[in-house]
Amino acid sequence: MPVLKKELLDFAAYLKSEGRSPGTIDKYLRDSAEFAAWLGIRKPTRETTAAWREHLVLQNYAPATINSMLSAVNRLLNFLGRKDCKIKFLRVQRKTFRDQKRELNRAEYQKLLDTAAAQGQERLGLLMETICATGIQVSEVQYITVEAAQAGRAEISLKGKIRTILLPAKLCRKLLKYAKKQKTASGGIFRTRSGKPVSRKQVWREMKSLCQKAGIESPKVFPHNLRHLFATVFYKACRDIVKLADVLGHSSINTTRIYLMTTGAEHARQLEQLGLVT
Repeated sequence: MPVLKKELLDFAAYLKSEGRSPGTIDKYLRDSAEFAAWLGIRKPTRETTAAWREHLVLQNYAPATINSMLSAVNRLLNFLGRKDCKIKFLRVQRKTFRDQKRELNRAEYQKLLDTAAAQGQERLGLLMETICATGIQVSEVQYITVEAAQAGRAEISLKGKIRTILLPAKLCRKLLKYAKKQKTASGGIFRTRSGKPVSRKQVWREMKSLCQKAGIESPKVFPHNLRHLFATVFYKACRDIVKLADVLGHSSINTTRIYLMTTGAEHARQLEQLGLVT
């Protein structure tokens, strides 16, 4: 049987029961729906799932993107009881540096904040500062409440794990000032006009619009890059990767290492400084 819409809805409910973040669920469903659309009336088999991988390769997706999409489809196949059809990942050598075209630096970050202020986008500017000053994920912004700002710490509960995030005193003052201005006495600080929590999609959309006004390349501007900037600055300050992993909520230090990769230009400078070419 082909993958049906009902099965995708059941898959979404399953992911939610696992404690997956809204952003992760959206991505898994988007990739799974694309696979189902490509599959059409055919049923999943080892041959069709392998052909799906080759289809992605021909579409010139980056290897890491392909493996990310395959991971989502494998999760779906596992849910459907079709482990026999799971797809092997592309073998990709671990990169030792990040693409400079996607690296957001502090000057560009400040330019985004200045542009947000000039455009009257107070909520967006403060939200970006909150992510960048704490290292939280955009899906965790919901835990930045009036009570958290008053206490100077937020309790983050996602994927069955609870961790405490300390909030800088200056950030707390700005959060409480904004909450008072919005007449928010308790609960989440970042809300829409209707009172609902700001969604990941909305933050993404607003940041993409802001980067055009700020004159910063679009590939550099997305919520998760603020978390990368936090990780880089935090590590340079304390040089403690274990502590950084705890702050970011990583179960493995190997995940944290990805956040600390230097850019290609910086990597090249380090090679030059070795002085091994006479």
